[in-house]
Amino acid sequence: MKPFDKILTAIDFSENSELAFDYAVAMATQFNSELTILHVINEPVDLRGFYVPHISFEQLEKEIEEGAAKMMETFCSTKLGSFSNYKSVIVSGIPYEEITRKADEIGASLIILGTHGRTGLDHILFGSTAERVVRSAACPVMTIRLPSV
Repeated sequence: MKPFDKILTAIDFSENSELAFDYAVAMATQFNSELTILHVINEPVDLRGFYVPHISFEQLEKEIEEGAAKMMETFCSTKLGSFSNYKSVIVSGIPYEEITRKADEIGASLIILGTHGRTGLDHILFGSTAERVVRSAACPVMTIRLPSV
């Protein structure tokens, strides 16, 4: 079995991704792995054609990026404890494409993701980032779902 020396986890700051993150840190600790924590800012709908009187599109993008950076910093400082072999990355794009791209770029040996476990119409309408990553990733993918209540 190939060692899990580089683990990628993607977070959207939801409860699901926080649980997956806990697994990612545990696995990275267990295998003495480098952990890459990725947040993907969904490509915003292009609003350039609309009149927004108080803010430009570029300013909106900048504020979204700054907000994501602050959330990532807070998240990492509160959730990582003494674990220090990590790097955090924020990118913009389509989540499943950016997750697989980053995994390829860093040579990830494992991707750990949270999943919402949508079924039926929700699954058809919203799709599943985790499912798309599983189908397109070159390395193993571990998906973590919240326990049913």
